[in-house]
Amino acid sequence: MYHAVAHSPARATHGLSVAPGAFAEQMALLDERGYTPVTCERLGVAWRGGPPLPPRPVLITFDDGYEGVHRHALPVLDRYSFPATLFIATGWLRGPYETGGALDLMLCWEQVRELAGAGVEIGGHSHTHPQLDQLPAERLWFELVRCREILTKELGGPPGSFAYPYGYSSRRVRQAVRSAGFQISLAVGNALAAPHQGPYALRRVTVRRSTRIEEFERLVEGRAIGRTFAKDRALTKSYALIRRSRQVLRKVH
Repeated sequence: MYHAVAHSPARATHGLSVAPGAFAEQMALLDERGYTPVTCERLGVAWRGGPPLPPRPVLITFDDGYEGVHRHALPVLDRYSFPATLFIATGWLRGPYETGGALDLMLCWEQVRELAGAGVEIGGHSHTHPQLDQLPAERLWFELVRCREILTKELGGPPGSFAYPYGYSSRRVRQAVRSAGFQISLAVGNALAAPHQGPYALRRVTVRRSTRIEEFERLVEGRAIGRTFAKDRALTKSYALIRRSRQVLRKVH
């Protein structure tokens, strides 16, 4: 899971960004070690009984829609003929649907179409990038349907995949994503994806500014992931308790 790819990202995106050179080095490692990138759509087809996945499959995903995905990541993906999946918060992109709130320079729709034409799958990531599990039913449905409508209009067909903003979901959110027409959706979790997670809660590992190539190699090989993300998981569990308390308080009031 990537976010911004930039030499000098905004402060708000710095920690979850990667430098262009680091991204190029990571893609070179995938190529050298014989990994086969696939799109989320391809994974969903295999999940539902279609053609099996190739050897050593891996998903390369980008969240939010930062401009550096077009400027810096696309040339590297082209170099290796690697497909990838970009999850877009439609209200964050530059253009007619812009709602504000973006953390850094975002893609415009012309760039999104160029990415799609180059083999990058475009998936949904909500409209305004809220914490979906904290929303009432009507607002949750709006976030999903508005995102899907815009992507369908701009790209000529409906998106099949979705990623939860911040990685937050719940059974209610996952059911809504399915009802909205998405075939597969990704969380974070910082663990390898596995069949028991189901097609609407697949986990990913985070690649950060601080991820060195040795750590990246361990992540894609599934080694020491628990140790690498131990602090993240502890914080996630603590925050989950806070979030559940907030939901209870909302119901009371």
